[in-house]
Amino acid sequence: MVLSLNVILFLTLHLLLGIKSSMVNLINNGYDGIVIAINPSVPEDEKLIENIKEMVTEASIYLFHATKRRVYFRNVSILIPMTWKSKSEYFIPKQESYDQADVIVANPYLKYGDDPYTLQYGRCGEKGKYLYFTPNFLLTNNFRMYESRGKVFVHEWAHLRWGIFDEYNMDQPFYISRKNTIEATRCSTHITGTNVVFKKCPEGSCVTRPCRRDSQTGLYEESIMFMQSLHSVTEFCTEKTHNTEAPNLQNKMCNGKSTWDVIMNSVDFQNTSPMTEMNPPTHPTFSLLKAKQRVVCLVLDKSGSMSSVRHLFLLCIKKHKSCHLTLYTGLQSQLYKCLVCKLPKYNLINNLGFHYQAIIHSNQSTSGSEIILLTDGEDNEINLCFEDVKQSGVIIHTIALGPSAAKELKTLSNMTGGYRFFANKDINGLTNTFSRISSRSGSITQQAIQLESKALKITGRKRVNGTVPVDSTIGNDTFFVVTWTIQKPEIVLQDPKGKKYKTSDFKEDKLNIHSARLRIPGIAETGTWTYSLLNNYASSQMLTVTVTTRARSPTTPPVIVTAHMSQSTAHYPSPMIVYAQVSQGFFPVLGISVIAIIETEEGHQVTLELWDNGAGADTVKNDGIYSRYFTDYYGNGRYNLKVHAQARNNTARLSLRQQQNEALYVPGYVENGKIILNPPRPEVKDDLAQAKIEDFSRLTSGGSFTVSGAPPPGNHPSVLPPSKITDLEAKFKEDYIQLSWTAPGNVLDKGKVES
Repeated sequence: MVLSLNVILFLTLHLLLGIKSSMVNLINNGYDGIVIAINPSVPEDEKLIENIKEMVTEASIYLFHATKRRVYFRNVSILIPMTWKSKSEYFIPKQESYDQADVIVANPYLKYGDDPYTLQYGRCGEKGKYLYFTPNFLLTNNFRMYESRGKVFVHEWAHLRWGIFDEYNMDQPFYISRKNTIEATRCSTHITGTNVVFKKCPEGSCVTRPCRRDSQTGLYEESIMFMQSLHSVTEFCTEKTHNTEAPNLQNKMCNGKSTWDVIMNSVDFQNTSPMTEMNPPTHPTFSLLKAKQRVVCLVLDKSGSMSSVRHLFLLCIKKHKSCHLTLYTGLQSQLYKCLVCKLPKYNLINNLGFHYQAIIHSNQSTSGSEIILLTDGEDNEINLCFEDVKQSGVIIHTIALGPSAAKELKTLSNMTGGYRFFANKDINGLTNTFSRISSRSGSITQQAIQLESKALKITGRKRVNGTVPVDSTIGNDTFFVVTWTIQKPEIVLQDPKGKKYKTSDFKEDKLNIHSARLRIPGIAETGTWTYSLLNNYASSQMLTVTVTTRARSPTTPPVIVTAHMSQSTAHYPSPMIVYAQVSQGFFPVLGISVIAIIETEEGHQVTLELWDNGAGADTVKNDGIYSRYFTDYYGNGRYNLKVHAQARNNTARLSLRQQQNEALYVPGYVENGKIILNPPRPEVKDDLAQAKIEDFSRLTSGGSFTVSGAPPPGNHPSVLPPSKITDLEAKFKEDYIQLSWTAPGNVLDKGKVES
């Protein structure tokens, strides 16, 4: 136990990405707690803030009428980047942060595309992750191409909040109806339009020609564009107006239900009645928030197993010039009084870590400060702190070590917007956990990236070898850390150019904690690094290797992996879904191996390969979101998720295709009976649509979840059927019709279906 905790405390400081959790509440028909965050890379621009306010204000009115006077936007916070100048009207955030924002404003990587979209992982009716807007979309007069920004916001809000999907389909814009007519993919069919093909667009003035039909499909040719008179659309499709025939994602994901049916079944509307007012009661109230320098405190159990952690924590801080340290020596705040006086079993240590040079003073507000609460024991008095914690504005991340840790930790994290983790008392579980508590500001240079975390049981006098790829987007602040249980091994590390680092180059801590680390000077060489560990001890011992790094450049985002479960709690036999998003600068990364490892409190592990094939648990093919059903419950209690994403042999590629669930780009409009076309949306060339990227390796933690109602461990017959087939296609092949689909598993997406 002592080894495990000591070893990972270095990583606590070095790594401190988040598991997204919205703070939005619907109270008396009004949405409160919406957070719109501007990325630190966006240049300072007052007009951007004003246009955000105008968009949300217009959206609130449109939303009120579209939902038949049920909901509107009441309170919205705009999170200003730390890179912008401070102003008197900017307030300090409490629990609002970039990584938990509902709306993100950021420049697109590679400067391609301004289409707003919603990142959606889940099933029909499940909330999305965030809305995405570019500064260019918000600052440019683009009414004719996207309709009004307020309407676009409501369109995307419906994806985010109520889990509905698009009713148009850019990949299949037309279909043949039951009446044997060619119809545009839309809802409702009462929406009229004109079908044309762009012939040429000299100097911005487009010329059209009549449509031709494809003899194989019976549909219009692929280059066709269709125009919907969207200004006439003011409500969601209902059961009466819904087009169940359209080959769109809404019909696929929601079994043909209309968007209004799904919305009315949401939690928001189950107890919400229409308001008597014909217009929204008020315009939204906006708060401008600008984060201060980050303050992170570590709260440790005072048990003997934790004592050496405290010493290592202090040692690590003192060895870095960018760190300052303040210990709580007096009753400096209500929060301190609670943690130290009401809960005397804890030590409180203030870490103002790498990149954070602020010191808490006795009169400084605790709003926005963060606490990492690490405990391995029961504590029946944690609930005594709940009220003080609520008032403090502090964010608490909890790490439960082993099965005995207090169950109330979940409540503490949930009420403060923090993350919660479970880890067994071993080195790997803890390193993966700490690597998940990283930058909350949206700055890519502050995000720590874990490349390797291996635990190796090596017999006496034996050697083990391994490799770690370092791609060209990373390499700053790179650490190799080796630990052992009995005797220090012989270490040889070699960079891609042949330079070797030996055991003597690894700095061993003086507290006899069986840990040695090497910080690579400057930028780590791009390519494959190799390491070799020789166990000089006569008997077997456990050795671990951990490698962490950061982005090489503030202008080139690295590949990032985030992971989470579909729910925080599960009741047997209901399945859960494992999600892992792999992206580079908001663009999906395809063609890689993504493995999820799910571990119980007793150390039992289940390994799942995650898929991005658009079948089973996966919503959309090739969107960079890798998914899989999890059904292998091994008793009740806490479970922990970690994910390893790996690209080998030049198989990875970056998809520059447009995201699903995006705002519809309007190709043209009708004015006085005349077709007026907008400039065609720029198409990505085939050679750029899936650009190759280098081999890489990434590790991340997806947090913890709780299982109840499960039988004792053992073999139990499954009660779950094969998953639904969602991608059935029919194509002409000479005189035959060829059917194709992705076969489900025998149990959801697991195994081979029997019939």
